[in-house]
Amino acid sequence: MLTTIDTTYTDTRAADLAWELGREPQPSLATLDLELDGDHVQLRVLGASHQVLLRSGEATCSETVACLPGSRTPLPMGVSKRIGDLDYEFAARVETLSPGSFGGRAQELLALVADHPHGLAATFPGAPDAFTALLAHRHDGQVHWRTWHSYPQECRLVSTRTRVAVRRRDDGSCGGPTDRAAGRSTGDAEPVDRARTVVAHAGAAGRGASY
Repeated sequence: MLTTIDTTYTDTRAADLAWELGREPQPSLATLDLELDGDHVQLRVLGASHQVLLRSGEATCSETVACLPGSRTPLPMGVSKRIGDLDYEFAARVETLSPGSFGGRAQELLALVADHPHGLAATFPGAPDAFTALLAHRHDGQVHWRTWHSYPQECRLVSTRTRVAVRRRDDGSCGGPTDRAAGRSTGDAEPVDRARTVVAHAGAAGRGASY
């Protein structure tokens, strides 16, 4: 689904993004509710990026990536965390493109997500290359989602991917909760895969490909 949100694009930067788990639902500008084999996923476009709400049985997860005033958790490159009965994994990358290639890449990603039944993309009036896009699917008992955020004034794209698995209480696992974070994403971080690779991965989501 593709929508144009009724608000003016603000001059935020990729470096302003923060990551947070457990935040209450934030005011959204566009929302898509999905039922994925019994798991409920809500994709939400915020004024300053995205929020994803997951409910799997009694287990819940709230992921927010946005410009969050007062947040002390900048956008990490990688996180692995236990949330009750959920195993949560998150990764983010920042890619800086040339001015000549940024627009084409942005439109390619927008077309991909807009045509996907589990995709939500939102653009800003007067700024067609400024967008937030989210795409979700379920595979092998796990819920996956990917997001893309564009910053045309910097020619940067921020890409995230998340995987959440429900841990059965009788799976024989031992040990306490895990919580590992690996650094902060910067403009010098390893680039996102090229457009054709991103399209291949995201497009495969609808075909039940692995994460």
